[in-house]
Amino acid sequence: MAAAVILRTRRGLEGVNDSKLLTPARREELLPRILRQAAAWSLGAADAWEIDAINILNATRLAMRRAVAGLPTAPDHLLIDAVTLRELPMPQTSIIRGDRISLSIAAASIVAKVSRDRLMEYYDRLYPGFGFASHKGYGTPEHLRAVKERGPCPLHRATFKGVPSGAGLGH
Repeated sequence: MAAAVILRTRRGLEGVNDSKLLTPARREELLPRILRQAAAWSLGAADAWEIDAINILNATRLAMRRAVAGLPTAPDHLLIDAVTLRELPMPQTSIIRGDRISLSIAAASIVAKVSRDRLMEYYDRLYPGFGFASHKGYGTPEHLRAVKERGPCPLHRATFKGVPSGAGLGH
């Protein structure tokens, strides 16, 4: 999951930071403030099959391109956390640890993280027993144990180390 956010102003966005440094409750609290201050925002995603086909880094870039493409107007310049999107024609700056330096990158990281967490909560209801609501899809011991006991569900990447080799996930 990736997000693109174009902010109108910095006002009212105190506390916006790298989503990984914030608690889930704090991210949820900041999300409506970010969306109110956004001139535009968009989400982009890549699914397990795309990640298996093109690898995690290229799937991340794909999700980012989709987020930018979903904006109602093209941005003048992209600030991107750690990668470059060569396929996009607009000027861009890649910033290492950009979600700790740039307010717009931090805002986008929060929008993406809250959206992904909510999606994982939905998947938890769709695929009970895997614990998606608690581990949010990360390879925690709980998650790996559930995959080992239950086998993978359609959300699991066949190339992920915790998924049994040759697991048929629609590939």
